[in-house]
Amino acid sequence: MSRKTKIVLVSLLAVIVLAFLPLFALKGAEFGGSDDAGSQKVEEVTGEAYEPWFTPVLEQMLGGELPGEVESLIFCIQTGLGVGILAYSFGYLVARKKYSGNSQEKSSDKEEQA
Repeated sequence: MSRKTKIVLVSLLAVIVLAFLPLFALKGAEFGGSDDAGSQKVEEVTGEAYEPWFTPVLEQMLGGELPGEVESLIFCIQTGLGVGILAYSFGYLVARKKYSGNSQEKSSDKEEQA
């Protein structure tokens, strides 16, 4: 097994442990969202209930709250687009480094042979 393969496997194992460790270590804990925690903290500090500054555009157009499935769909699409942009950018940077390094090595090899 190569060194790179070992690094990848250890990294994947670390990610899995970090993702699932809180679920088993903190039994009975409530994992709430940041929106809930923020509004509760504002209520504690000001003593008044938190009121949002604006209503989301889609909720205004539909005249009500979005169903949970639609919110999940929009979030997944957003995530997919973000991952696609990141993957393209990293691929571009790796390819640029790979091919710019090869052209310099080839030109130096030709100079040495001449």
